[in-house]
Amino acid sequence: MKRVTSYGDKGFSEYIKMAFQRNLGYDENDYNKPIIGICNTFSEINRCHAHLKPIINSIKNGILMAGGIPLEFPTISVGEMFTSPTTMLYRNLVAMDTEEMISAQPIDGVVLIGGCDKMAPGQLMGAFSANKPAILFTGGPMENGEYKGKTLGACSDCRHYWQEYKAGTISEKELSEINAQLAPTNGHCMVMGSASTIAACSEALGIMLPGSSTPPATVNERLRMAKETGKAIVNLVEKDIKPADFITKNSFENAITTLMTVGGSTNTVIHLIAIAKRLGIDLTLDDFEKISQRTPILANLRPAGEFQMQEFYHAGGVSALLTELKQLLHLEELTVSNKTLGENIEGAEVIEEYRKIIKPFHKPLYKNGGIKLLKGNLVPSGAIIKPKAIANPKLMKHTGKAIIFDSIQEMEEKINDDNLQVDESNVLVLRNAGPVGAPGMPEAGGIPIPKKLLKEGIRDMVRISDCRMSGTASGTVVLHAAPEAAVGGPLGLLKNGDKIHLDIENGILEVLVSEDELQKRKEFWKPPVFKEGRGYPQLYRNHVLQASEGCDFDFLLP
Repeated sequence: MKRVTSYGDKGFSEYIKMAFQRNLGYDENDYNKPIIGICNTFSEINRCHAHLKPIINSIKNGILMAGGIPLEFPTISVGEMFTSPTTMLYRNLVAMDTEEMISAQPIDGVVLIGGCDKMAPGQLMGAFSANKPAILFTGGPMENGEYKGKTLGACSDCRHYWQEYKAGTISEKELSEINAQLAPTNGHCMVMGSASTIAACSEALGIMLPGSSTPPATVNERLRMAKETGKAIVNLVEKDIKPADFITKNSFENAITTLMTVGGSTNTVIHLIAIAKRLGIDLTLDDFEKISQRTPILANLRPAGEFQMQEFYHAGGVSALLTELKQLLHLEELTVSNKTLGENIEGAEVIEEYRKIIKPFHKPLYKNGGIKLLKGNLVPSGAIIKPKAIANPKLMKHTGKAIIFDSIQEMEEKINDDNLQVDESNVLVLRNAGPVGAPGMPEAGGIPIPKKLLKEGIRDMVRISDCRMSGTASGTVVLHAAPEAAVGGPLGLLKNGDKIHLDIENGILEVLVSEDELQKRKEFWKPPVFKEGRGYPQLYRNHVLQASEGCDFDFLLP
């Protein structure tokens, strides 16, 4: 039953609604057909969503072909490089906007149009809470860039070449020429960063049609899959199949397995926890660790591998990849195709010519360890690291003295100061940059290597923070330290010169200080003083959960 505007007379509400909706050109009886909302996140500022209009038209065509009525409606759209201080601050606002518009408007089902990093997670959070029939579709990844015969990928190479420029190994002219080729077409980042990872995981989760997560934004297949998505949502509405009817804990385990086998973004850990919680499904960091340890990395994709989404698409994409992982998947889980995951991938295969991109199960790129959980007296609720993105294997086990930055601003001011007493053995620590401290947990966790060390040839060192790092980035970077410093986590008790011990293989991160000393320090600890806040950022700071809990708002959980 569609909800109507409250005028105190339901019949009048229906009467006046029909009067006003006639302007779209539909007959009165048309509105007895499935009404499908298309959550249009087109934005010229969010460049990853600037090409969505033809995609939306294809979705509309599919809906009409299947006998439904498509109606677009706008929601908030945030782009990673164009939102200050960080899109993560606004992911929950995306979720709130999406949920309320799905719930409040007279639609039977919805197609969500995602793309840039935080959009798809926020939309899924909102749609799962609204619990009307829903399918996710994305704008797709960019095609590869190229510079002097070398393949470029946004934004792994954004970071690589910027670091080389700071080190003095490339000129400003070269940097500018590379910049012109880093993002050459429509679409989101073309490496296995956060946007590509959440799309791949969503296909495995069962909330996207098989084959729809990997086609580049520029190929015909993306428009064809958009049309098929339009058909599929009508089918879901007619059968009244809602997310809560088929998305289970096992569905999420399939998504986590996919995250691990593609060597995907650490951000996806936070997002999957938050999305699952909207359906009352409890995911913990231990779930991710367990699945990481049993799952081989088969996708040879940057930043953990060599290739990019364009090649992955031609190699068969997620469906082909999952055929190699059948023994680790819950193949009986239902999906938006109205088939099981096992049925979705039946017949998919990896052509031998593409075996360098998708490895066989018995000859993986890496045995396991897409993401590693770390625990210890420094992170009692956990922290994570992506071991296969580490440049220097010697840093897998390291003890060094801490150099602490109490804020992102302090880090930016001091990291390249020639007077900073730092060498490659030090452990760089950024704190008060977590969900509450920043607020919003920006992607500042990939703490820059000090310029004077770059000029000495140093390209990696141990870094720890309570914030995040881009899924396109790499290095020996410990992220999402929980609880964060701003709410009294042990990271806030560190002092410059404390020895920090990291043992990735055994999942240990600790400060070599006695418990008595830490307890004494805690007695004198005071929370940071924040500027007087207002509006949404203040709401965020007052209600956001920790990284290990998904960074959702406490009042939005079931």
